[in-house]
Amino acid sequence: MLQRVSRSFALVIQQLGPELRNAVCVFYLVLRALDTVEDDTAIPNEVKLPILRDFYRHIYNPDWLFSCGANDYRVLMDNFRQVSTAFLELGEGYQKAIEEITRRMGAGMAKFICTEVETIDDYDEYCHYVAGLVGYGLSRLFHATGTEDLAPDHLSNSMGLFLQKTNIIRDYLEDINEIPRCRMFWPREIWSKYVDKLEDLKYEENSEKAVQCLNDMVTNALIHAQDCLQYMSALKDNSNFRFCAIPQIMAIGTCAICYNNVKVFRGVVKMRRGSLHG
Repeated sequence: MLQRVSRSFALVIQQLGPELRNAVCVFYLVLRALDTVEDDTAIPNEVKLPILRDFYRHIYNPDWLFSCGANDYRVLMDNFRQVSTAFLELGEGYQKAIEEITRRMGAGMAKFICTEVETIDDYDEYCHYVAGLVGYGLSRLFHATGTEDLAPDHLSNSMGLFLQKTNIIRDYLEDINEIPRCRMFWPREIWSKYVDKLEDLKYEENSEKAVQCLNDMVTNALIHAQDCLQYMSALKDNSNFRFCAIPQIMAIGTCAICYNNVKVFRGVVKMRRGSLHG
């Protein structure tokens, strides 16, 4: 299942020891399912909002089913019973950590379904809900194994924010072209300095302004890099370190590729995993 919804994460998770690998796999699939509900723009808000808010309860019920998403994400949702069953087989410490993060993330996603990202503070708050909380959860799972001290929340948050902001930058065109309605995560406080509407960045006549806005977004993401280095420098277990470091290296490489690159507004910009060995 993990291989189908995220080949890159399926590779990274192999860095972890067996017990932690299982817990993190379940954690990822639960949050991937929650994210699939949030991402599906065809679901009416009156249906979507209660599901997001109650998702942390549904993970305890193997009979719960809600079909949505597309392609492999729909396969995940249609087979969520398997994820729920695996969740119920985890130790109580792992279950409580996953439940808490799922509850907080679902509530945060529900808040931003009806709220646009206006300010940089809004942007940080949204990224906290969808990614910073993942950092919290992973830190709690690491701690539950006894291999790591519990990391400070602000460092765990930055680990998630750096990855999420990089993805939001890279995925501009995909999100703005989303059918039936676009998804807008770039904060108005940044893009309104350059264009009247966020979608204007994709038009060739605005290329110069678009690149200036892009560089502003990348600079904002890099604010979190120092916290990420501090978080990783405190990890004691080498497998945990590799698990954390590989996505961060990919993110910093993606920032480097995106910076000053108008192709972000023309198509997909990706860092290849082979670049890690360069």
